[in-house]
Amino acid sequence: MTHIHLATGVAESGGRVLLVASRYPTHPEPLWNLPGGRQRPGELLAETAIREIREETGLRARVVELAYVSESYDGDTHFVNAAFRVEVHGTLQIPQSGDHVAEAGWIPVGELGARITVAVVREPLVAYLRGVLAQRYVGYEHSGVTIQWPSDS
Repeated sequence: MTHIHLATGVAESGGRVLLVASRYPTHPEPLWNLPGGRQRPGELLAETAIREIREETGLRARVVELAYVSESYDGDTHFVNAAFRVEVHGTLQIPQSGDHVAEAGWIPVGELGARITVAVVREPLVAYLRGVLAQRYVGYEHSGVTIQWPSDS
């Protein structure tokens, strides 16, 4: 069994949430998600979220609190994601090369359901933003998506 730890950032401003659209070899269209990614060895999850937000959006982030934890399985791969509420500063910039991010932007909360097609990403985020994720934990037996990760990240 493979275990992958992920960290993402929930940045909200004026009824909009910061999202990134990432390209993966196994998906014809970019997948919208919170900015974030895989934890590196020796890195705390909060540090992962801050680093990934900077790499994917050019924004500087500060962790405010742990928003929620979600976990899921894709075959023999177990994913655990820590989503942190963050404050961001700076100018939004999409990486020019070497990254899987195709687009980034501030998406109205009402459009999250249409943009984020993967339930394990969409459902806990929407529930958290609505204030109805009482346990701040969501578990899925099946992720509903298979991602082929870029080899360099």
